[in-house]
Amino acid sequence: MIHPILAYGHVTLRRPAADITKNHAGLKALIEDLYETMYAASGVGLAAPQIGQSLRIFVTDGEAFSEEDPAVANFKKVFINPVIVEEYGDDWFFNEGCLSIPKVREDVERPSIVRVQYYDPDWSFHDEVFSGIAARIIQHEADHLDGILFVDHLPALRRKMLQNDLKAISQGLVKTTYKMEFPGQKKKPARV
Repeated sequence: MIHPILAYGHVTLRRPAADITKNHAGLKALIEDLYETMYAASGVGLAAPQIGQSLRIFVTDGEAFSEEDPAVANFKKVFINPVIVEEYGDDWFFNEGCLSIPKVREDVERPSIVRVQYYDPDWSFHDEVFSGIAARIIQHEADHLDGILFVDHLPALRRKMLQNDLKAISQGLVKTTYKMEFPGQKKKPARV
C-alpha cells in the first residue's frame, strides 16, 4: 500500500522512533509498504517515521545511483533497529534531498564510512561497514529514526536562507508527483 509521505513540520518527523520487537505484528506488510511508497516517490531510502510509523526501520535501494557508484547497484536492504556504531573516513559533501522536504536539495558533509549494526527481516543480526553513497543513504535514513532531518546538518546561515521554502512545504504549498501529508492536514477516513 502506498502511504502519503509526511512533510517537513510534521511532529512525527521530529520524534525519536521506538525499537521494533521480534514479533512485531505486521512487520512484513510494513516493509512492503515502505518499498512501495519509496518507489512511487522515486526515492532511494525511506524510514518508517516518514509514513507516520514511529518505528526504527528503514529500507534502501541504491539502484538510481549505480552509474555514479557501482557498489550501490544491489544495495537493496531492510534495516531494523539500526545503530550506527562508528562513522569515520574522509568527510565529504554530497547533494542530499528528502522525500519529506520536496524541491530542496543541499550539500551536506558527512563521514564517508559507517559501521552499522541492525537486524534484517528474518531477524538475523548484522554488523557491517558501508562506504560512499551506501553510507550516505544509511546516515540520512538513520537520522530520520532519531528525529533529525538533513537540513539540520546545514550551517545556521544556510538554514535561515531556507526558512521560507521550509515554511511553504509545511503549509502544503509545494507540488509533488507523490502523495504527501502536511502538518495540520486532516487525514481522510479510510474506505471500508
